Amino acid sequence: MKPFRLARIPQVLFRSGAISDLPDITKGYGRNTVLVTGARSFVSSRRADRLFEQLRAGGLNVYHVTVAGEPSPELVDDAVSRLKGAGISLVVSIGGGSVMDAGKAISAMMTTDGSVTDYLEVVGSREHPGTKVPFIAVPTTSGTGSEATKNAVISQVGEEGFKRSLRHDNFVPDLVIIDPELTLECPPDITAAAGMDCFTQLTEAYLSDKGSPITDALAIEGLKAVSRSLLRSYTNGDDIEARSGMSYAALLSGICLANAGLGAVHGLAGTIGALFNIPHGAVCGTLMAAANDLNVSELLKIIRYGSSTGDIAVTNANTALGKYSALGRIFADATGKSDSYYIGFFIDYLHAITYRFNLPRLGSYGLVYSDLEAISSQSDVKNNPVRLSSARLLEILGQRL
Repeated sequence: MKPFRLARIPQVLFRSGAISDLPDITKGYGRNTVLVTGARSFVSSRRADRLFEQLRAGGLNVYHVTVAGEPSPELVDDAVSRLKGAGISLVVSIGGGSVMDAGKAISAMMTTDGSVTDYLEVVGSREHPGTKVPFIAVPTTSGTGSEATKNAVISQVGEEGFKRSLRHDNFVPDLVIIDPELTLECPPDITAAAGMDCFTQLTEAYLSDKGSPITDALAIEGLKAVSRSLLRSYTNGDDIEARSGMSYAALLSGICLANAGLGAVHGLAGTIGALFNIPHGAVCGTLMAAANDLNVSELLKIIRYGSSTGDIAVTNANTALGKYSALGRIFADATGKSDSYYIGFFIDYLHAITYRFNLPRLGSYGLVYSDLEAISSQSDVKNNPVRLSSARLLEILGQRL
């Protein structure tokens, strides 16, 4: 069997209605809690009003931090500066991936000095000791899988921008509360973008050259849930069975990406997110069909014409195409077809769902062709099932301009 390592995963409570347990759970950590939420949907809901009332009725001091968009160093540093002297005993994030990343970073920076930028990968120069205030993650979207990972993605958008992780094994949440009912109020556009992020993560982790038998098994289970639930949750947001399926898929996608890595779509999305203020899920969704279409094309070329790297590349290409065939079998109704049929079906399915969700083109966010050239040359694509040159990455981007 191929050797592998499995990263730490959090304690998980998965149940419809589980948010009702949060006030009692919170009491066990102390009196002073930071509650990190998004700026709109959850915080304006009756559910949020009731939660705040229950927390305060329990004698807790609640400090509220709101996150609008992906967390910046300034947001994290400002929150930590305001709260550091308050004797914070717990940080709870209730929201999407950006909210969970912000809470994760705040909990980590409460115990050390300096700016969060100092400790980020690549752009920072200091190593975080791994200390933190206890952290609970409560996702309200089914997408990023941040609830299951050890990193918080911090973004500084602009010409000198970056999108880098604050990362340590200890930053895995102490507890994840997954309540599918919290996703019922997620609007269709966010349901689609978050769902495509989850779909992409499961697919790229399954195809990754760092994958293992465990991540493959989890990815397959997650993708089966996506096949049953993604379209249903988009067309009928009140379908709790579909919402539960996507909540499960998102959790598995986080475990898979933490252990197997991701591919071309996320490599490009990271660069785009540093340069432009574009929602991460929308970028992943809009690039997914084009990227996988090109992956298959390049893999077939290796099979037909061989590779300069020899027999190993041909063997790896056959393995990857076998996985693409397995993906097609998950999403196709037909049985007893050839591998080429299922590979083609999967790619066609991705193009069809891109159209069905009306996923935005990059040009709608103000990108022009010269931007694509810079993105393709700066993107670091790892763990993709086939090596792609900058010219091939540019081709993916060009299809979705």
